[in-house]
Order: sequence, then structure tokens, then C-alpha cells
Amino acid sequence: MENFSNKVIWITGASSGIGEALVYELASLGTRLIISARRKEELERVKSSCPASAQSNIAILPLDLAQADTLKLTTEAAINLFGHIDILINNGGISQRSLIKDTDLSVDRKIMEVNYFGTIALTRYLIPHFSERKEGHFVVVSSLVGRFGTPYRSGYSASKHALHGFFDALRAELYADHIKVTMVCPGFIKTNVSINALTEKGDRFNKMDEAQAKGMPARICARKIIQAFRKQKTEVYIGGREKYGVYLKRFFPNLFNRVIRKARVR
Repeated sequence: MENFSNKVIWITGASSGIGEALVYELASLGTRLIISARRKEELERVKSSCPASAQSNIAILPLDLAQADTLKLTTEAAINLFGHIDILINNGGISQRSLIKDTDLSVDRKIMEVNYFGTIALTRYLIPHFSERKEGHFVVVSSLVGRFGTPYRSGYSASKHALHGFFDALRAELYADHIKVTMVCPGFIKTNVSINALTEKGDRFNKMDEAQAKGMPARICARKIIQAFRKQKTEVYIGGREKYGVYLKRFFPNLFNRVIRKARVR
């Protein structure tokens, strides 16, 4: 089990939702944090909301996952902030609420740029640092729809499926360097993810899903994520009854197909 005292942890998507909750939980554990997202002012708000005693151990590093060509320099800057990085939590991303038949291809491309290409770019640029130190941990916040698809989330689901393929391969390739990978698959968590989701034309959805509104509080989700990578789990499913969809699809695929057609996913 990992001891987090003085560990340097880099969190993307740290300005809201699960990422923000992770900042608060990890700040209380004596970690040194690098918090990243697009909006610097929101990162400053999150930092100022942490206990005063922890704020000197929190560094702000804005980034845009959609701009993969900028992320090599960002990764170098992140390493220089505290001299090294122990854990990268790939949490940044964007969701979707639109039917396949109505969705512009540009929306699928944007989702893949942020959720997949941005995430694997940061990961690739950090691998040499981890390999040189013969240690490191990639924590990837995927989704239950990274294990099964649902209506209204086709591009989002595809981007999360892609992450599983990439990081399963990475885990095997970097095993000899003692580099770990934990895949986290949340279900319905009470955040603004549906409000910020993209519609078929790329606009904000601007609505809170009913299932999201009734979901697990982000702070509880964050604690479960921390418990999972502290125990060095390879994959964890977090949520309510929706997490059993993973097993339903695996063992009873025909029944799953009938259930998912009727599921209230908005």
C-alpha cells in the first residue's frame, strides 16, 4: 500500500468535479500537488479552498488537453515544479449527450482530442521520467462506459474504450520498470459533467442529467479512487447499481443489450 506523505501527484481536470474533490482529499494527506486544467482562475479557487497549511504544497499549472502539441513543454514544467513526479492522475475530459445519427464528426474528433490524445500525450511525455526513476504510477479516470456503450455517449464511450486499450498495453510494456497503471471507471457521480457535455453540434448540453443529480457525491468517489490506487489496483468500478452493467455485459450479453436499450441514462 502506497504512503502518500510527500508524494508529488499531478492531477488534470482539477478545476471541478472529481478532480477538484481529489485535490481536497489528497491535500489533507500531506501530498505535494500539481493541479491542472484550462481555467487558471478556477484552479486558484480550488487551491484557496484547501487548508492554508496545505497551500504551499500546491502548484498551479494550466494546460489544454486539446492542444497536444503544447504538452511536452507542460510536462517538463510539471517535473521542474517539485523536481520529480510520483503519480499522474489523468482525470481531464469532456462528455457528450447526443445521438449518433445527429452528431457532427467534429464533435467526435474534439472528444477524442481531449479524452484520448491529450491524455496519452501527457503519459508518453512522462514515461521517460518514470522509467529513469524506476517507479511511477498512472491513474486514469475512465468511465463505466469505457467498458460498455450507452445511448447518447457514443463518442465519449469510444474515447474511454480507447484509453483502456492503450493503458492495458502500457501496463504490460512498463512492468519491468515498476510503473503501475490503475484504471478507474466511475458511474453516475454528482458533478457538472452532463452540464458541460457536448451536444450534436458541439454546444454545451447545459442540463443536469437526472441520474447524475442522484449520483454518488464527488468527495466519496475521490476517496474510493485514492483507496484504489493506494492499494495499486489495476481496475476499479465506482458507483451504484450501474457498475454491475460491466458484469452483465460480460456474462449475459444478450440480456445486457435488452436492458441498455431501456436504461435511463439522461
